[in-house]
Order: sequence, then structure tokens, then C-alpha cells
Amino acid sequence: MSELTVPSQATAPAAESGLMVQAEQVHKSFGHLEVLKGIDLEVRSGEVCCLLGPSGSGKSTFLRCINHLEKINAGRIRVDGELIGYREHGGKLHELRQKEVAAQRRSIGMVFQRFNLFPHMTALENVIEAPVRVKREPKAAARERAEALLARVGLGDKMGNYPGQLSGGQQQRVAIARALAMQPKLMLFDEPTSALDPELVGEVLDVMKDLARDGMTMIVVTHEIGFAREVGDSLVFMDGGVVVEQGNPREVIANPQHDRTKAFLAKVL
Repeated sequence: MSELTVPSQATAPAAESGLMVQAEQVHKSFGHLEVLKGIDLEVRSGEVCCLLGPSGSGKSTFLRCINHLEKINAGRIRVDGELIGYREHGGKLHELRQKEVAAQRRSIGMVFQRFNLFPHMTALENVIEAPVRVKREPKAAARERAEALLARVGLGDKMGNYPGQLSGGQQQRVAIARALAMQPKLMLFDEPTSALDPELVGEVLDVMKDLARDGMTMIVVTHEIGFAREVGDSLVFMDGGVVVEQGNPREVIANPQHDRTKAFLAKVL
């Protein structure tokens, strides 16, 4: 198993401090390209954290590191107090087996830019699939929850439709329902509206706002400044693989302190 560099100062487990996500000095490289250069981030349970930044700043890579879709090169990430992707032994971190990583991912929902629905399955079948196959839930129970989730995202009348019969916004809402069907404690959104036509963006953001009101812990990579201002509890601006600025979204957007943040917001506002 691969070993990983451990930060010199360990902190209290996240579960004991009300933290859902705790990242310490996270580094990630692809070959000689260092994409993440020591990311520190904390997200409390029930919070919505919005990640902003230019393309190539490392936002999506960091999001994928949280559920170990990308293996970090140094640092550590905890979700609800549990070390993700590794176990600690003798002062070193050793990578978990794939089966153990898959078990951790069950409690972390992720929604991508592209919807990644199974084209040969109906909306209802797409939502049922993971609970039945992965968690071995009885199909009747999984179906009941799937129907409730599709109704919640405004697709109660589209359960029998295939992805090809749905708009982009509808497909993304099915993807959100599919992630929620696993009953996650944390939801990760990687620019969930970037592939949508402008008139379809609102319907997806409305579902995410509803989740936030219900207390779902969320980390959202987005360029939707209005969403970050209205819904976010914290805003993190990244550039060049580092956190440049973070704070209350309303305050950061209205009065950014760093020149790089000012320049970015001037272009997108």
C-alpha cells in the first residue's frame, strides 16, 4: 500500500468539533504539475461552502480528493471525523483497499457537470440502482424513497422517462435525486449548472437551495455568484492551487481583500 505524508500537527477528529469536512495541507500533483499546494479547509455540519476561482485553480480536483476519486500526495482529509482513503499506523498513512474506499463513498454524494445517467434506465430506475446494488436495500423500500426524491426535485411526473426524453436541467435533477438516494451526510457539487442552457440553471439551483434549507452539508464548486451570496455560509476563492481568500460570502463578494479576488470578481459580476 502507498504511504502518505502526514501533517506535523494533528488536530481533533472532526466529529468531536462539529466539523463535517476537515482538510489539512492537502497536496495533489499530476506528474510534474502541482495542482493543489497545501489546501486547508473546514466545513461545519449543515453548512454550504462555495468554491470560486478561475479554470485550472484546483477547485474540481480538490472536490474529487474529498471522496478519494483523486489520491492526494500529502496531507489528510477527514469527513465526519473519519480519515478518507487512508488509515494511520505508526505515524504514517496507508491507503485503504478499494472496497474500503467504496464503503466510505457511500456517505458522500457527488453531482458532476455532466449528468452521467444510465441511458437505458428510466429516471426512477437510475435513482433506485445504487441503493439496491450497493447497499443491498429491498427494492420496494428503494423505490419508495426514489419516488419521494423525484417528487421532491419536481419530477414526479417524469419517473418513467429515459434520460434522452428529459431536458438537461431535468437530467441534473435526476442526478441529484440519485445522489440523495444513498442518504449521504455530505453532498459535493462540481459546477452542476455549467453544462446547462441558461434558462435551465434556475431549476437546478432551486433544488440545491431546498437542500440547504433542510440542513444538508454541501461543498459547491460554482460560478453562480448569486447562489454563493444567497445560500453560502462560507466562500473560498482559489487560484493557482491555493486558497487565496475565504470568509462570509456576502462580505467577500462585496469587499474582497486580495487583489486576485478583486480581479476575478470584477470579471464575473
